[in-house]
Amino acid sequence: MPKIVVPVHFAGQSCDMQRIRALADRYGFAVVEDAAHALGCKYLDMPVGNCCYSDVAVFSFHPVKVITTGEGGVALTNNAELAARMARLRSHGTIRDTTRMNGKPDGAWYYQVVELGWNYRMTDIQAALGCSQMGRLDDYIRQRTRLADRYSRLLANSGLALPRSDPSCASAWHLYVVGWNEEASSLSRAEAFARLRTAGIGVNVHYIPLHTQPYFHKLGFRPGQYPNAENYYARALTLPLYAGLTDEQQDRVVDQLMAMLR
Repeated sequence: MPKIVVPVHFAGQSCDMQRIRALADRYGFAVVEDAAHALGCKYLDMPVGNCCYSDVAVFSFHPVKVITTGEGGVALTNNAELAARMARLRSHGTIRDTTRMNGKPDGAWYYQVVELGWNYRMTDIQAALGCSQMGRLDDYIRQRTRLADRYSRLLANSGLALPRSDPSCASAWHLYVVGWNEEASSLSRAEAFARLRTAGIGVNVHYIPLHTQPYFHKLGFRPGQYPNAENYYARALTLPLYAGLTDEQQDRVVDQLMAMLR
C-alpha cells in the first residue's frame, strides 16, 4: 500500500481530486498535488492549491510557467504541523522557538538544528518578482484560455488529437499538447517537429516517460511497463502557448500545421 500518492495536474488541468481523496481516506495514504502546471486552475469552482482534497499542493515558478520567480516554487498546506516542518526544512532544519528546544538556550541569539534540512529559501528578489506578477495571474489565465479555445476551434478538423477539457475543471492551460496523427500526414512526428522548428515555430515534446531514462533502468524499470505513457509520448507535440502570443502568430502556427496535414 502506498504511503503517498502524487496526482499530477498535467498541462494545467486538475486531476479528479475528490475521488483521489476518497481513496486516500479509504486506504490511508497522504496526497501531495503536483500542481506545477496548475497555478490559476480551478477544480469544482475552487482554486487548485486550497488543499481541500490533499495534504500538500506544490507549485512551480520556473521561467516557462504562468508566472515566474526565475526559479523555485511554493508548497501549500492546511496542516499546521506540516507547515512548521516545511518551514524548518527549507532553512537547514533550524528552530528559534525556545519552547521547542532541547535544553535551555545560551542566549537570545541561540538556535538549534533539530533535523537535517537544506537551504530551500527563495531570495527576496525572486519573491518580489513573483508577487509583482500575481496581480496579473487572472489576465494571463484568461488569455491562455482564449488562445487554447482558438486552437481547438481552428484545429477541429485537422485530424490531430486535441486536448480534452474536463467540465469539472477550469484549466490553467500551461500547455497545449496535440497528438500527432501519421495517418493524416505523410510525415512522422519527428519530421513534423523538425519542419516546424526550421520555420521558427517553437514546438516541443512534453514529456519523455521517466521509466525509459537511464537512471530508472538502474532501478529495474524497462520500456513496455507503462504502455499508456509510451503511446502518449510517441504522438505528443506541444504547440506554442503563452499570454503574449498574438492571433497572427497563432494563425501562422496553425497554417504550418495544416500544410503538413493535407
